[in-house]
Amino acid sequence: MRFPISGVVTPAPLPFFVAVVVTMFTSTAGVSGAFLLLPFQVSVLGFVGPAVTPTNHLFNVIGIPSGVYRYIREGRMVWPLVALVTVGTVPGVVLGSLARIHLLPDARSFKLFVGLVLLYIGVRMALKVAKGAGTGGAAAPGAGFSVEITRFDLRRLEYSFQGKTHGFPPLGLLAFTIFIGVVGGAYGVGGGAIIAPLLVSIWDLPVHTIAGATLTSTFLTSVVGVIFFAIYGPLAARPDLSPDWLLGGLLGAGGLLGMYLGARAQKHLPARAIETMLALVVTGTALKYLAGYFL
Repeated sequence: MRFPISGVVTPAPLPFFVAVVVTMFTSTAGVSGAFLLLPFQVSVLGFVGPAVTPTNHLFNVIGIPSGVYRYIREGRMVWPLVALVTVGTVPGVVLGSLARIHLLPDARSFKLFVGLVLLYIGVRMALKVAKGAGTGGAAAPGAGFSVEITRFDLRRLEYSFQGKTHGFPPLGLLAFTIFIGVVGGAYGVGGGAIIAPLLVSIWDLPVHTIAGATLTSTFLTSVVGVIFFAIYGPLAARPDLSPDWLLGGLLGAGGLLGMYLGARAQKHLPARAIETMLALVVTGTALKYLAGYFL
C-alpha cells in the first residue's frame, strides 16, 4: 500500500500492529510510544520529511484516549498534575513545531536532536534503576489503589497512594515544562516521553500514579500540535507540513488498542520492571540515532 502524503510504501497492517506492540509496553510508563514510532517511521518506513512530526501528533490524538479512560476508571488520575504539565507544554509545543520546520528540516540533524534528547532521558532512568530507588513491587488494589489529592497550592502538590504520601513543588515542575514542550513539539511526542521519566527520577513519584496524567497532557499538547501544522502549512504554502492522515490513522488505531491493554495491565507490573524497560528502550534508541548521525 502506498501512502500518498508521506510517499511510504508498506503493507497496511504493519503500522497498525507495530503501534499495538509498542504502546502495550510504553503506556504502562505513561508514555504514548510516539518516541519509538518516530524512528520506525523514519528508519523503517523511510518517512523523513517534516510532516512526520504532525503525523506522530495525530497518532497521539487517536491512540491515547483509551489509555486515559482506563486510568480515570481506576481512580489513578492526578488532575492537578495534568493541569501543571499542560499549562507549560502547550505554549512550548508551538515553539517546538516552529523549530522543527525551520531549524531541523533535514533528516541528519533531526537524528542528532532526537538522539541527544533520548539519551538524556535514558541515562536519567538508568541511574534511578541502578540505585534501586522507587516504589518497588506491583501496585496492590487492596492497599488503596486509587489516588487521593491531599494538598495542592503553589508550594506543594501532595497525594496519597498505597498508604504513602508523595509530592513535589508545582513551581519546580513548571520550570521544566516550557522546555519539555519545545522538545516534545519538535519531536512530535507531546512531551510525555520526557516528563514521565523526569517525574519518576527527580521527584520519585510512583510510575503507577503519573502514567494517566502524562498521557493526558501528551494528548492535549498533541491536539495543539496537529492544529498548528494543519493551519501553518497552508498559510506558509508548505503542503509538505500536512500530516499523513492515513498513516497517522493506522498508527493511532493500533495505539488505541495497545494503550488500553497496557493501561489495564499496568497495576499488575512491578514499578522497577516498568522503569527498567523504559530505560533500556530509550537509551538503545538514542544510541542508534547518534550512531546514524556520526557514522
